[in-house]
Amino acid sequence: MSSMSGESETLSFQASETQNTIQRTLQSCSKLVEAGDFHESDSTISELVNFLDSLSDAALSDPNNEPAQNDAFDALTEIHQYICSPSLAQEAVDALSFELPKAVSKFAGISNRFLDKAISIIDQFLEKCGPRDMLSILCNTLGYSSNMTKAASYIVPPLSGLSKVFTSIKRRHFEQVQVAVPIILNVLKAVALDSDDADDAELESVFHRAVGIANSIYEVCNKLDGVSNGKLRALLGLYVLQCLALLSASISYKDSTCHLLVLELSQISSYCGLTYMSLLTAFDVETVVGFVFGEDKDTHMSCLSHVKHGAALSVVWGLVSEEVAHATKESLVAIKDDLHNNQTKRWQAIGTLKHVLSFVNFPWELKKHTINFLLCITDGCVSGEYLGEHSEWSSYMPNIFTALQAIKMVIMYAPEPEVRKKSFALLKAVLADIPDTQRFDILKALITNTDSSSMIAIFIDIVRREMHMEVCNSTSVKEVSDSNNETHPDMPFWTPSVLELVELVLRPPLGGPPSLPDASDAVLSALNLYRFVLMTESTGKTNRTGVLSRSNLVKAYNEWLLPLRTLVSGIMTENKNDYDQLAVDTVCTLNPLELVLYRCIEFVEEKLKQSTT
Repeated sequence: MSSMSGESETLSFQASETQNTIQRTLQSCSKLVEAGDFHESDSTISELVNFLDSLSDAALSDPNNEPAQNDAFDALTEIHQYICSPSLAQEAVDALSFELPKAVSKFAGISNRFLDKAISIIDQFLEKCGPRDMLSILCNTLGYSSNMTKAASYIVPPLSGLSKVFTSIKRRHFEQVQVAVPIILNVLKAVALDSDDADDAELESVFHRAVGIANSIYEVCNKLDGVSNGKLRALLGLYVLQCLALLSASISYKDSTCHLLVLELSQISSYCGLTYMSLLTAFDVETVVGFVFGEDKDTHMSCLSHVKHGAALSVVWGLVSEEVAHATKESLVAIKDDLHNNQTKRWQAIGTLKHVLSFVNFPWELKKHTINFLLCITDGCVSGEYLGEHSEWSSYMPNIFTALQAIKMVIMYAPEPEVRKKSFALLKAVLADIPDTQRFDILKALITNTDSSSMIAIFIDIVRREMHMEVCNSTSVKEVSDSNNETHPDMPFWTPSVLELVELVLRPPLGGPPSLPDASDAVLSALNLYRFVLMTESTGKTNRTGVLSRSNLVKAYNEWLLPLRTLVSGIMTENKNDYDQLAVDTVCTLNPLELVLYRCIEFVEEKLKQSTT
């Protein structure tokens, strides 16, 4: 019993020692500042900060160390009481304001009561110091977060303070916010995407404050008019879209807090004039950033790197939540109809929505809604021919290509078969929406830029189906000239380029035969395509692709087929008497490939004999 009593007295003594140390240091600092001895006062403040750091480190390193937590809280309480004192000289407040916001913010990761106390201390500085000074101090505090292990919790107090600073600024509102927003966004990006130690509760707290800042900027906008209002609203729009992307990537999709924060951001986005249609088809990030930051726009693009993702997500969240769509007063039915009926807008929308599919941090639920929306606006759309200027439609093709790349990644990595199935349907729908004259080049580019054998096989099979469809739709194959490999305007796939496609797989650019069995899917598909072209040209007595010319037959025979036969025969011989699972799987994989390969060889040998007789 006496032992417990002694321990209690020891803890009480330690706590009072902490308070006494804080009191002595703060009083010493005040006296030095009032005496004009700034060198010594700076040294004293450094001692104070070091002491506070030791307390926060001890409390954070062992969450179960109650004495350390009591010590730490006593220190914050003492600082708060001291800053609240009406007799404290302004010079002392100013001196302490440069370092204490950083020091007290480090305590925020211990628990909510420490977070609340840290915010209270910063609020006291806000009351006693000018908003312009505190803007600089709090931005500096945020910048220090890169040195923190608990960065998510650390940035909450300065973010809370900045939301109050913005509404307290009396003049040059836009200029002040313009300086702070890039700093805020860089810190949010680091915490949301690059930090591994932040849990959901910490991230929710961060984004509550981030949305609070958006609401504060909105309040400031209402105080302004003219050019300043326009620029601040544009900056607010960029901020909201970047936050929406970071929020969607870091907080659980199923969390109700996530949906509530998205709702708030969507309402502000609507105030900024960012309609769903404008975000999908006409929102040019570079132009808006140039309007907001002028000649300095390039230096600020990194902090706005996910604005395009946010633009796409604004619409996707409207699909997810009726409440969000209702808050923005948008009619998604009308938007779907407009995009379905307007090819240019549809291509622009595809180019925007690809950002949801390509970014690995976004949850699959959001990607599923994106795929469904894209299927809806591309359903039944067959381009055939674009009626606009060549330069106009060709300018959209790079975006369409990267969109197809993003869809490809969903097909490869989606965890649910239904999502993969819908993604494949979407891939075909987007390809069908591309002008005939561009479709082959797009498919070839997809094959060239794909490492997956299975995906290459899928793309080559699409080429073969396109070629088959062109033959079926041709009025008369015989009307097509077979001299000099002449192409037919209705059959853009039937060109010598298709042989280049086959060669990419059967004789890879780096040399040597393809890697088997790894590339077996792609090789089998390429052989099927080659055999199909051989048979179709031979049956129709045409030679549009040049496949039947003797030089191409000799090349295919000596450079593609015979080396491949040697490779396949060697692998089959090596594995035919081996009964482990890998050997059995290899033989089963190569059996259909070997069958098609020998059919191709027989066909080419027959054609070569005919060409010499």
